[in-house]
Amino acid sequence: MKRELFYALNLMLCTALALCLVSVNAREVRAGGVKYTEGDKWLEIGGRIQVQYHKVDPDSGDSTDEMFFRRLRPYIEGSTHPDWMGKFQFDYGKAEDGNEVAVKDAYLAYRGMANMTVKVGNALTPFSRETLTSSKRQQLVERTFVGDHNYGSPDRNLGAHFSGNAMKKKFGWAATVAQASIDPDTDKLDFDTPVNRNSDFNDGWIFGGRADFHPFGYLKMAQGDFKKDLKATFSLAAFTWSNDSDNNTYIDETTGLTNNPGDDQQDVDSVTGFEISGAFRYMGISVDAQYNMFDAELVDETLTSGIYENGETDLENWAVEGGYMLPNNMVEFVAGYQVQDADGYAEKWTRTSVGANYFFTRNHDIKLQATYRMGENKDGIDGEDEDEVFVQMQYVF
Repeated sequence: MKRELFYALNLMLCTALALCLVSVNAREVRAGGVKYTEGDKWLEIGGRIQVQYHKVDPDSGDSTDEMFFRRLRPYIEGSTHPDWMGKFQFDYGKAEDGNEVAVKDAYLAYRGMANMTVKVGNALTPFSRETLTSSKRQQLVERTFVGDHNYGSPDRNLGAHFSGNAMKKKFGWAATVAQASIDPDTDKLDFDTPVNRNSDFNDGWIFGGRADFHPFGYLKMAQGDFKKDLKATFSLAAFTWSNDSDNNTYIDETTGLTNNPGDDQQDVDSVTGFEISGAFRYMGISVDAQYNMFDAELVDETLTSGIYENGETDLENWAVEGGYMLPNNMVEFVAGYQVQDADGYAEKWTRTSVGANYFFTRNHDIKLQATYRMGENKDGIDGEDEDEVFVQMQYVF
């Protein structure tokens, strides 16, 4: 069935593109998409291709490497009625076992109110500036701890999503009420969308919101400084998630204790998250800094495993990353430092990254990235170090 869906989606995308090419009377080429219009109606088609090479060299054990599609993500969005639009996006690069395709953005939106948008469907919870910054506009090849949904930042979730702005976009806000899933793994705090859930995912409701202040004018969610103007952002965000007990796989309902002792698969009961972040751009220099803190609890309040001690953990993530864009907007040198700590860790897990980016089009559309990442005390284990090499080619259309 999933394979049939995979081929059907490909046919649908190709058919839609063909219809656009033969039937519309206007076309606008935009950054990251081509928009076709016919009166008040419009349709935009685009996508991203990211081919990545990844090598892991641990201090203990043999090195491994692989080359794969990190993301292979087409999208279609459009409108046939004023103030309304819809979007759906799939990722074929996320194919895993029997899952041929992962659903990403998939929502309808109403934009008929001044300075406000309402989305209903699968979209990002407004938490973590780095998560909300598209993968195609990142400086390092991979996100740091503060933007990784494996370590506390919510993924796309199914529900109602609100956003707006004021003061000529110097102030922005967003809020979400949605269903969210968590992979019950004590080595991580892994949020996932219920649209692509596995059978053992814990389900629950998430409530979140954020506020962004741009003192020198609106600064979009994109890393790197191409424009060289003075810009800055300060942000606060928070969310809470609670297990609705509909799908607790690893707990004995009678005793409230795990039926899976000694294994890292354990049901998560609740998570509360807090973010403070900031960004700065000027004269080719860009800096993004962020701190996240999560209070998470397992259903089994007695369990010590992974990041948890006695059924709970305070998981903290810090990250600062930045770069310098040469005046020609074609070469950028980047670096980053990130730290993670949890109650179950013996030592803080740190990662230091250095790298460079080459922009063929003087923007993020076509770029070659290389990042060298040095990790110490992986998963909080003292002396468990590893180095990683990432090389990624990106094409956005």
